[in-house]
Amino acid sequence: MVVGTGGVAGQLAAVVEKVLGTPLPIGLRAWDGSSAGPSNGPVAVIRSKRALRRLVWNPDELGLARAYVAGDLDVEGDLTDGLARFWALARQGALRAGKPKASDLFGAARVALRLGALGPRPAAPGEEARLSGTRHTRSRDQAAIAHHYDLSNDFYRLVLDPSMAYSSGYWTSDSPEYTVADAQRDKLDLVCRKLDVGPGTRMLDVGCGWGSMIIHAAKHFGASTTGVTISRQQHAHIKTRIADEGLEDLVTVKLQDYREVDDEPFDAISTIEMGEHVGEENYPEYAATLHRLLKPEGRLLLQQMSRGANAPGGGAFIESYVAPDMHMRPVSATVGHLERAGLEIRDVEALREHYVWTVRAWAATLEERWAEVVSLVGEGQARVWRLYLAGGALTFEEGRMGVDQVLAVRPSANGTSGMPRTRDWVVR
Repeated sequence: MVVGTGGVAGQLAAVVEKVLGTPLPIGLRAWDGSSAGPSNGPVAVIRSKRALRRLVWNPDELGLARAYVAGDLDVEGDLTDGLARFWALARQGALRAGKPKASDLFGAARVALRLGALGPRPAAPGEEARLSGTRHTRSRDQAAIAHHYDLSNDFYRLVLDPSMAYSSGYWTSDSPEYTVADAQRDKLDLVCRKLDVGPGTRMLDVGCGWGSMIIHAAKHFGASTTGVTISRQQHAHIKTRIADEGLEDLVTVKLQDYREVDDEPFDAISTIEMGEHVGEENYPEYAATLHRLLKPEGRLLLQQMSRGANAPGGGAFIESYVAPDMHMRPVSATVGHLERAGLEIRDVEALREHYVWTVRAWAATLEERWAEVVSLVGEGQARVWRLYLAGGALTFEEGRMGVDQVLAVRPSANGTSGMPRTRDWVVR
């Protein structure tokens, strides 16, 4: 069902359809109360002329994101469904093989002028990252990590599970009683089993987040664990948690860059969704560092998101608002980096669907506790996370991103791996 053809919404719908060469797949409602497009799905609500001005200056994903974060643009109805249609529109406009006709662009400019949407570029929302300096220097890496992970320990405690594991869970049940906390526990168990940790094992977690891995491996497997992070808020949280759990004899956390770790060798190393922040140019050094830190026959478990050549950083919104300087690649390319560093690949397990379920659980918590989230981080940052989680679940569901666990070993000088004949970590 299609409604309305007049007013501001009607004029905008006509422009979009002409430029893109496709019917408008979402409803539109403008600040004058007019509506256009389908009425049986999500509706984009254009609250002000400033939303149009943002899109005039950035007629792409970034312009849409800025308008949404600033509250100039909203979506009524199912946000995930709305995003699927929004991003489809953006791809057709910015990525299609042919360019819009000059006459179409001129017509769009005339409509924008008539609606008062032309003018100076609006300032980007304050939630947008503003980094300086060369990518993946230690100072810029620290600033990039601080932008995302130092948002607020209280915020992450609210949205994540009690262990504050901020990575894909491992969902071993579809029971309604099975929660994201159970999936994170099962993921941590799986990592420990793959690494064969136990009493006497010396384990390192590179990019240790809020300490879920090092706490779990020590508390439930008896391993002696060390975690490194460059986030001050994460470091402070973990130190408090170690003391609260009475694990000072088993767990150590350091405010340290992975390039500074020098207390090798370790029997086992985990690095859970840290490699995305390293950068393509630094990944060979990262892989070589992991190899150096392992003893012969020591195991590495790397969990990492993957993506094809298109938008290796996740796209303009992710790169600008969530994880600046992030870089993903196909899992085959990551495996190549590890092999060139001297590591032997023993197993690769894809967990893509597990991330859909994990992100949707976080998104549900965000919506259930929306007022608390806004009070902690503000309306704009809450909108960043609403958009981030809805879009993230969709990206994994559609197969545009993946996540994998790669198990590797550092062979001894004579080639022994110390690995069992069969996969002894598989739960039967």
